[in-house]
Amino acid sequence: MTFRYDFAPTPFGDALVVFSDEGIVRLDLSESADPSVPWLLEDISARLHEVPLADPGAADELAHLLDDYFAGVPVRFADHLSLDWRLVEGFHRSALQAITTIEWGETMSYGEVAVLAGSPGAARAVGTACRLTPFSIIVPVHRVVRSDGTPGQYGAHPEHKRYLLDLEKDPAKRVAAT
Repeated sequence: MTFRYDFAPTPFGDALVVFSDEGIVRLDLSESADPSVPWLLEDISARLHEVPLADPGAADELAHLLDDYFAGVPVRFADHLSLDWRLVEGFHRSALQAITTIEWGETMSYGEVAVLAGSPGAARAVGTACRLTPFSIIVPVHRVVRSDGTPGQYGAHPEHKRYLLDLEKDPAKRVAAT
């Protein structure tokens, strides 16, 4: 198996994208101003037991889809991209796969996703799956909200979640990403 990486621009900064022969293994929205620093690859290399090789241009298709998405086009990434789920197991995988069915502009609560994924009562586990997803944006974990309808967290950046929800609610009213 060969692992490769490239970067794709987003309003939040360049995202690290890691590919295998089967598809995207990880899309990571880095908090670093310089996503090319080696530490970004340390975690994924440890989990894959191999250091991905730089492959400039590998993320071009994803970059075009992200451009469309951030321009307000309701992109369903799963229809265009292959995902390699090797880093996700068990219920977390079921939850994330259930989340891929949430349509543009719609939301579901953590509890609703738990039911959809086959484990009623596992709302906290859905939250963990969302927090640990290797597929930021591609698997729309930002569409999973608290039972009272409030957005909740999005890793360390709840403002990113609000931005994505606002983008999907009304692309014409979106605000600059922070």
